[in-house]
Amino acid sequence: MIRTILRVVLPIALGGGILWWMYQGVRWADVEEALAGGMDWRWMLASMPFCVLAQWIRAVRWRQMLEPLGERPRLRTATIAIYLSYASSLVIPRVGEVLRCGVLKRYDGTRFTPSLGTVVTERIADMLTIGVIAVLVFLWQWDGFLRVAEETGAGIGPIVQQFSPQGWFVTVLCAAVTVAFIAWLARRLALWNKLRGAVHGMVDGLTSVRQLRHKWLFALWSVGIWVAYFLHFYVAFFAFECTADIAVGPAWVAFVIGTFAVLVPTPNGAGPWHFAVKTVLCIYGVAATPAAMFCLITHTLQTAFTALLGVYGLVALGVLKNRE
Repeated sequence: MIRTILRVVLPIALGGGILWWMYQGVRWADVEEALAGGMDWRWMLASMPFCVLAQWIRAVRWRQMLEPLGERPRLRTATIAIYLSYASSLVIPRVGEVLRCGVLKRYDGTRFTPSLGTVVTERIADMLTIGVIAVLVFLWQWDGFLRVAEETGAGIGPIVQQFSPQGWFVTVLCAAVTVAFIAWLARRLALWNKLRGAVHGMVDGLTSVRQLRHKWLFALWSVGIWVAYFLHFYVAFFAFECTADIAVGPAWVAFVIGTFAVLVPTPNGAGPWHFAVKTVLCIYGVAATPAAMFCLITHTLQTAFTALLGVYGLVALGVLKNRE
């Protein structure tokens, strides 16, 4: 019971503490003004369909992974399960991975243990994909990063010197929590592998990629997921005057660093994501206050949209249940 409470309370407390530290000097009147007239809502709304696209592609890829195991859930059920997975993880980080497997078992009879194995494989594929993207982005943007730093007078040395003790504390804390989470996940995975009845199904799920008929299509879906997530992030840039002129390259840098910041187990990366993206935007010449405002508004609205998709998923499940 206590461990369950800590799993909920600690991530929220960590994310909330970082947000409080970042926005303690912000006037909420400025936020209201930005929402009312300082932000182009058309661009913000235009960014939302890319979230739907990313989750739909993820559902398509998941079904492809389940096919070699003899499981053929409906695409609609898989998509709804993905919606619920992300929405539930806003409350308890990572709980959605188990929840979505339960949805497929309940509504389409998909075996739980193999599907859970495919989820683990999915995460490995995601990390490899974003890792390759990260290397390519930094190779692409390294010269530009140094040039922008010189032109703005924010060389690497001054940037390090400008970090306050609180800034270093947040950075070290996020890194420590990420390492602790990875260690916890490794222990959990080891525990799963010790369960006799689950070993065979987990192995099947973990190795399902080797049995895919069209591996190139799996790779294409994997890249497509991250491109859609990037567009979900980048299109929102045009909603704000301070970020509208940022080129695609720097936007990729902010996206990649923000993605790794989300590894810190807080609800939807709240706190670490804000800190990471704001830091990158400032390096590329955006003033601190507008950069913080961009992070706060964009993350809040896009998180709310993820929650809305979860609500839609609950309603859609009710419809599926009534049709049974």
